[in-house]
Amino acid sequence: MKKEGFSSRIGFILAAAGSAVGLGNIWRFPYLTAKYGGGIFLLTYFVLMLTFGYALLLSENCIGRMTGRSPIGAFRKLCRNNGITGKIVATGGWINAIVPMIILPYYCVIGGWVTRYVFVMLSTPVSDFNAPGVPTDCFVDFLSSPVQPAVFFAVFVAITALVVCLGVEKGIERFNKVLMPMLILLIIGICIYCMFLPNAKAGFTYYLKPDWSKFSYMTVVEAMGQLFFSLSIAMGIMITYGSYMRRQDNLVACVNHVELFDTVVSFLAGLMIIPAVVAFGGESAANNAGPGLIFIVMPQVFASFSGGQIAGAIFFVLVLFAAATSAVSLLETNVHTLMQELRLSREKAIICCLVEVMIIGIVTVFGYNLLKNVHPLAFIEQFKNKDILDTLDFISNSVLMPVGAIFTTVLTIWIVGLKKICAEIRPENGKWYRELLYRFCMVVIVIPCLLIVLLNATGLLK
Repeated sequence: MKKEGFSSRIGFILAAAGSAVGLGNIWRFPYLTAKYGGGIFLLTYFVLMLTFGYALLLSENCIGRMTGRSPIGAFRKLCRNNGITGKIVATGGWINAIVPMIILPYYCVIGGWVTRYVFVMLSTPVSDFNAPGVPTDCFVDFLSSPVQPAVFFAVFVAITALVVCLGVEKGIERFNKVLMPMLILLIIGICIYCMFLPNAKAGFTYYLKPDWSKFSYMTVVEAMGQLFFSLSIAMGIMITYGSYMRRQDNLVACVNHVELFDTVVSFLAGLMIIPAVVAFGGESAANNAGPGLIFIVMPQVFASFSGGQIAGAIFFVLVLFAAATSAVSLLETNVHTLMQELRLSREKAIICCLVEVMIIGIVTVFGYNLLKNVHPLAFIEQFKNKDILDTLDFISNSVLMPVGAIFTTVLTIWIVGLKKICAEIRPENGKWYRELLYRFCMVVIVIPCLLIVLLNATGLLK
């Protein structure tokens, strides 16, 4: 089987950035920032990005490039000849491979919501969203219908599958080379627009000025959880993309670019959404923000000013772009794993993945209507008040991803060894200015941070 790969360094950077920049940035980051104190959450997130996030992002790409394998194959290759310890650590590869298989179906469900709202903003007079209760009713009625969410979910899956069918270079690389620059231009445009909204100053103050009275351990927990989604770590994606890298590419420089790209987009996403929400709904609207922020609050915002119809349509097209780039990465990771582990062709691997996505995705869609009162895990206290999508998100983001990241850290430090890992990462010119920071983070910061996330998931920190 011919090994696939990126044709250039910029191809890897844009593809990895496309994976990192997704609904985690445009949908999840703004509502978490709004909910957990604005500026103080933003500051906490940036500190963790430069330490915790950087260390894991670099480690995963290094593991992928060292082995040229999928997550399962990469762990298995590096753990061989390490006895029972190696066999235990090698299971981390399976966890990293399972996570994207759990995430992709419900991610495509949310992608379907975004696809539907592109049509809503193009076909519905934006003034309709000014009426009390209309934005909420519109979203709730949509979720309550078993047909519409299923149709838009299928449309989003089809778009994702088409790109992956074309392969790494002709599909994923070309797709991101076009969409990522467009994404940045759209975000900047809407940010500039939001700067001139009435009462925007209060929103910018809430977003940019840290309020230490709002800091708590949950600020740290939620910021770390966001980093998993934002950087696509502990999902097997960065191991997969690292395996596609060319040996001559500077790994440090590539990861630095992805880190910068992701941080800038997250910051700009918050800058275009949170000030607008505070400007029109006050600080209480930000404090009560939730997953429905962009589907309920943002249409109200667009309905409040002239030109809102156009701005709203552009906004949801932007979110659709972001969702598509990350969904492509998740599907590619699953396809790459099946191709290597089961020796399947790309076409057969895609078909297997799509069957899994459609089954779990449709069940998730029906979790808001036909299966609303049927929850297979309702007997467990932790899941009593969660729907199917929330349950899948909790299992993947709060449990499996931290566990997978712990296995990655153990593999890096004790199985392979930091000396060998750093030798692989270090550029040919020997200049790696953050090497000491990387070593410190891997040894001192990463494991305690991951344990905090897991303890919070079990409820022991509450």
